[in-house]
Amino acid sequence: QVDVTAMAWLFGYVDVTETTFIAAVLSIAFNPLFWNVVARWEHKTRALSRVFGSPRAACYCLGAVILMLNCVRSHCFTEAMKSQPKLEGLDCHWAYYSGLAILAVGTLFVISSFLALGFTGTFLGDYFGILMEAKVTSFPFSVLDNPMYWGSTAVYLGWSLM
Repeated sequence: QVDVTAMAWLFGYVDVTETTFIAAVLSIAFNPLFWNVVARWEHKTRALSRVFGSPRAACYCLGAVILMLNCVRSHCFTEAMKSQPKLEGLDCHWAYYSGLAILAVGTLFVISSFLALGFTGTFLGDYFGILMEAKVTSFPFSVLDNPMYWGSTAVYLGWSLM
């Protein structure tokens, strides 16, 4: 026997058949799948490096594509959030400001990760043969093992609460 009351309650607030929800789920799943497949393909074949004339140019182009895909993902996420019902308990100032604080902390981790790693360190430069001189151990890596992932998750959680 499985108690499905919690799941039934959740589905009262999440319309999984809404097209914007489906688009958000697909873009959230597609992005890391895409960039990991492309980066592994590049690592094996060096095809992008040959097409773009250098590993650095290819990495910058892949990074630009990843940034564009992230904009699409963020747009899909925003549209999905706007189309879903809102929990009554979250329609208050404390939820908004808690979401804002979580979003700010997440943004701090994402931006500081990017600054510590640089463009090629952030956007899969190691798959292109662009290696850093040493492992980054400064903030935010001194606080979290994966600050970019945790920061991105916090941004979307904060955004959701807001």
